[in-house]
Amino acid sequence: MFSDTAPARPESPHLNQQHLHAGRFVWHYIAQRRGGFATLAATVVLAAGCAVGVQYQIKRLVDTMTEPARSGAQVWLVLGTFIGLIAAESVFWRVSGWLTCRTTVRAGVQMRLDLFQHLSGHSLRYFADHLSGSLGQRITGTAGAFGVLTNTAVWRVAPPLIDFLGAIVVFSTIDVHMALTAAVYVILATAGLVVVGKKGRPLHAAYYGEQSTVAGQLTDAISNMWAVKAFSARQREWERLRGQFEQEAGFQRGSWMYTERTRAGYDVAVWIMASVMLCWAVSEWEKGGISPGAVVVIGTLTFRILHGSRDVAIAAVDMFQQLAYIEDTIGAIGEVHSIADRPGAPALIPGKGAVEFRDVSFSYEGNHPVLRHVDLRIEAGEKVGIVGFSGAGKTTVVNLIQRLYEPQAGEVLLDGQCVRSVTQDSLRAVLAVVPQEIMLFHRTVMENIRFGRPDAPPAEIYRAAKAAHCESFVSRLPQGYDTLLGERGVKLSGGQRQRIGIARALLKDAPVLILDEATSALDTESELHVHRNIVELLSGRTVVAVAHRLSTLAAFDRILVIHQGKILEEGTPAELRRRGTLFARMWRLQAEGLSVSAVEDAERNPPHHDRVAGGGS
Repeated sequence: MFSDTAPARPESPHLNQQHLHAGRFVWHYIAQRRGGFATLAATVVLAAGCAVGVQYQIKRLVDTMTEPARSGAQVWLVLGTFIGLIAAESVFWRVSGWLTCRTTVRAGVQMRLDLFQHLSGHSLRYFADHLSGSLGQRITGTAGAFGVLTNTAVWRVAPPLIDFLGAIVVFSTIDVHMALTAAVYVILATAGLVVVGKKGRPLHAAYYGEQSTVAGQLTDAISNMWAVKAFSARQREWERLRGQFEQEAGFQRGSWMYTERTRAGYDVAVWIMASVMLCWAVSEWEKGGISPGAVVVIGTLTFRILHGSRDVAIAAVDMFQQLAYIEDTIGAIGEVHSIADRPGAPALIPGKGAVEFRDVSFSYEGNHPVLRHVDLRIEAGEKVGIVGFSGAGKTTVVNLIQRLYEPQAGEVLLDGQCVRSVTQDSLRAVLAVVPQEIMLFHRTVMENIRFGRPDAPPAEIYRAAKAAHCESFVSRLPQGYDTLLGERGVKLSGGQRQRIGIARALLKDAPVLILDEATSALDTESELHVHRNIVELLSGRTVVAVAHRLSTLAAFDRILVIHQGKILEEGTPAELRRRGTLFARMWRLQAEGLSVSAVEDAERNPPHHDRVAGGGS
């Protein structure tokens, strides 16, 4: 049975901020695990500090061994300290690696869940405007970009920075002027590289945006491979994708070569600084101002901090690239929801399923009105069919009931509660919907049907499948109910997919069942049987069915004829046929190509069910 409220799930208010910056987005997930990241930072500092200590111990070891009055015990003590620091550095790095894995992976999982949660809150129009493959890649790629940022900070930024600070301290014990010169040069060179690298951010953002778009186009072509083959379009699609791949490659080259030019400029700066520092050190040794050990450690630390500062600057450029990717994702997925729950909105209180429209008008994006001042009441338990010519507004009616769109004027109510004032999940928890185009998961038949009610026992699943006429084809599948259906149910025909969708909706057992051309892919006889079963099984439940085949609605309580955005006429099928108006003409047109005896039989012998008083016009 349906639950009183939709399952609760944690909200992610940080994604609801308009123009959310990538830096704040990343910081949100670091702050969630501040303890783990703080411990990681401390471990990295200790590991890098040990590395600096190792360099200083090299100086001490050389100086101790070259002193005339040295003792073996002093040499061995320095050597022991040297070996101990190497061991400690290794231990701290391994601990930091473990901590990086734990914090980054967990944060990545939460990030993907939050992005999916926000994505699933968008309207259907949003998904019509975006390629699913591109959206999926953005979610996965963003978690990957966060992992790259973390690893870059831990392994490529923190160690060189600590090396730099430690080297300045060591230099200060040798020559203060050298220390100041090295500090100023490295700071200026690194800052310059970061500034130059940051200017390339638009190039990186353009590349990542193009990359996501091309990935979506590729996925779109693969998912429509039937059409590609059926229309002999393999070469055409190859040519189209080649053009898109080459365009993406152009963006990639622009991003890549900008980074390489930045690195080349810094390499020149490193060469100049290293040459100056080494010549300076040798000159001081010649004057007797410093020891051989000092020359060794100056040379070692100079190259270490210069290469380290280059790594920091390049890592900063790489981090800008990852932030650009994250910002691209936020720009695409993090849009403000066009249909959102009001702050503090309550859950819908389930009732018996009465639906009401009060002076509802609706148009798509301000175009020609689809519905105009519609007043409608469907009583709880009533079976109502909606008919009309294409574009009359039939599907719009059922979409508004589900709050997939919102009317520009008027109110839609369910059991006396305005659908705008309650949470969307609680509203849809009491609706079972079967659309014309059934979307199935790449899961088994059993899992697809059970999606309507995950806790349903097998017996109820089989009963729903039987009512939807699924048994005949499921029994012929290789593994029966355990057969995987392929992406979007590609292994089934259109009619078979519709039957699975109907079984899924019947299993949900919600107060209101909405059928939007739900049996259009079935043959006439099967469609009549399915509609009979729906009416019989859902006695006491509200059914709203949009249908082109009028004969399938013969057993319904009431028919609404929508024409040019208004309810033109309503009544029982028999009443409308006798009136000789639009419905009667539509019936005659269809009856010429249908089995008239079957139509008349369905009308003369409707299944017995409780009819709600006042369910007519």
